[in-house]
Amino acid sequence: MDPIISIRNLSKTYATGLEALRNVDLDIDRGEIFALLGPNGAGKTTLIGIVCGIVNATAGTVSVDGFDIVRDYRKTRARIGLVPQELTTDAFESVLHTVTFSRGLFGKPADPAHIERVLRALSLWDKRDARIMTLSGGMKRRLLIAKALAHEPDILFLDEPTAGVDVSLRQDMWNLVRRMRETGVTIILTTHYIEEAEDMADRIGIINGGRLILVEDKASLMLKLGRKRLVLHLAEPLDAVPPALAAYDLQLGAGGCELIYTYDTRKERTGITALLNDIREAGIGFRDLHTTQSSLEDIFVDLVKRSQ
Repeated sequence: MDPIISIRNLSKTYATGLEALRNVDLDIDRGEIFALLGPNGAGKTTLIGIVCGIVNATAGTVSVDGFDIVRDYRKTRARIGLVPQELTTDAFESVLHTVTFSRGLFGKPADPAHIERVLRALSLWDKRDARIMTLSGGMKRRLLIAKALAHEPDILFLDEPTAGVDVSLRQDMWNLVRRMRETGVTIILTTHYIEEAEDMADRIGIINGGRLILVEDKASLMLKLGRKRLVLHLAEPLDAVPPALAAYDLQLGAGGCELIYTYDTRKERTGITALLNDIREAGIGFRDLHTTQSSLEDIFVDLVKRSQ
């Protein structure tokens, strides 16, 4: 199946000399949820801006559903819904009017039933006659999503959609995203809440310094790059790791009551058996032990450090 978005050799250098993107290649599959992660200033918003036709690329090409974003601007833009980071709305308009107007901007015929469905899904129907200036920050964020969905796009970009949003609103938004994916909408999101990407995304892309340093299926990424930790709950607390165990690079936790060993699951030998024997020989007793898998956040931090 052809990708719905295809990016080749994409670069962007601003007039200030800032090189925001460097030779980015990326294909996004139809109907997937793709999470683009990176620290502040990594190039995430610039990349989204170019695909959405807001920022001009310095070099490279982008096609959306087979159409070039420059030659076929109207066709590509009509297929895209964008939820930006900034809360930019006309404060004096009503919720219903601004969402209806957004649909008309794309040449779509009036469809009050669709607009009502979108507003109800985002818990905005009861606020349909309210002026935007009276809405809370969370409601304004929902309104941006409603505007992006007004013209029934095939692709939805969510740029930090839950920034400053409370937990309840965040859950409602992600439930809506899941329902949209079920109808075939392709979703690309950036987020500072890495646990959201871990929970929601099919694939993960990590960008840093304008370079795309990794694109991987989420499950494969967790399996390939994830590490495990063996945590031993000690019978008596330790002030320091004994010199006899220095080779294992152990860490103390919980005020000296835990001994933590990090190991690579890809290696043929984990070293756990030898470690437990050496712990007993050192006269250290433990009451219990358990293992934990490294999170996507651990992997992200490690990859970003390596790319610097």
